[in-house]
Amino acid sequence: MTKAAELAKMGEVLTNSQIGGRRNMVINGDMQVAQRNSSSAVTITGDGIYTTVDRFKGRTFGGSGRFSMQQVTDTPNKSFTNALKLVVTTTDTSGTNGYAIETILETNSVTGTGWGGSNSNAKKATISFHVKSSITGTYSAALRLDTGSGEPSNVAEFTIDSANTWEKKTITFPAYTGSDSVNNCIINFGLGKQTSKTTSTLLTWQTTNFVYGSNQVDWQSNSGATFFITGIQFEVGEQATPFEHRSFGEELVLCQRYYHRHVSDGSSQNMFGVGFCDGSTNATMQIHFPTTMRDQPSALETTGTAGDYAIREGGGAVITCNAVPTMSGDTTPNVAVLGFTTSGSLTADSGCMGRAVNSGVHLSFTSEF
Repeated sequence: MTKAAELAKMGEVLTNSQIGGRRNMVINGDMQVAQRNSSSAVTITGDGIYTTVDRFKGRTFGGSGRFSMQQVTDTPNKSFTNALKLVVTTTDTSGTNGYAIETILETNSVTGTGWGGSNSNAKKATISFHVKSSITGTYSAALRLDTGSGEPSNVAEFTIDSANTWEKKTITFPAYTGSDSVNNCIINFGLGKQTSKTTSTLLTWQTTNFVYGSNQVDWQSNSGATFFITGIQFEVGEQATPFEHRSFGEELVLCQRYYHRHVSDGSSQNMFGVGFCDGSTNATMQIHFPTTMRDQPSALETTGTAGDYAIREGGGAVITCNAVPTMSGDTTPNVAVLGFTTSGSLTADSGCMGRAVNSGVHLSFTSEF
């Protein structure tokens, strides 16, 4: 590239505000946050399951194949500390069922593109990432837009040339100028094509919900096959800029908008929240979230063991629960309202705290898409 061309490209990057500020629309693109599990490989049990790394879930689209997901330290260079590793645990050799990993961006994350509303000034957007796999061949990266009335999509293909070797890929998607408004943007990386979600038309916005290119390799049909990815950056403009590294603390708070796990700290005395005893058998507790969640949490996750939880009254008495805590409909995006129950012995109208009996016990709240 000539010096003049380099200067022209630099001017384009500046015009599109790609230098400075928040560039990367993807949360946890470097896979450093894994609230659910930061050490083990966890196999997805169905479609749309989050297992380990925050903001990335496994998709089966109804297929019977399965793969594990794990946060690992195998990375392309020292700029990254973590990657997401997938391993085929149950093959699907039908050749017709789709598999993928997925992350969803809220509309307020992609407003810089200007997409939707018949906007003639809408901008192109570029995705870049590092990837490696034991299976070479053509893979798919797709964008799908939730517009409330449909799901227009745009599919691109990329090639993994060498097995078990980190490679960097860059794809620029055209602007979306449809008349509808964009509620959120779904990013998929394909692992095995599904007939109804496959297209041969690439880098073109279509009204049909496509995820795979027609040349997509059938990674899911290979037992033990591996797929690694990290450094995912999605930004406005036609140029892929260096990955925007954010601190762990900042990335964690961004992730906690969608999922928050409150874990006992190992002392076995960890207190979850404070409240009062409604009667001799039940108490109401409040837990304040570290950041405002996307919406009122849709689910509370526990260890599933009642004996892991207890109520501590003001006088110091500790009464073990006879059921796992439950979440009240009074819960908001800022505060969880929980019910703790025992078989008796509580003092009505007294103050109390909900606590963990054992180390590692958690209460987790999800407001994922």
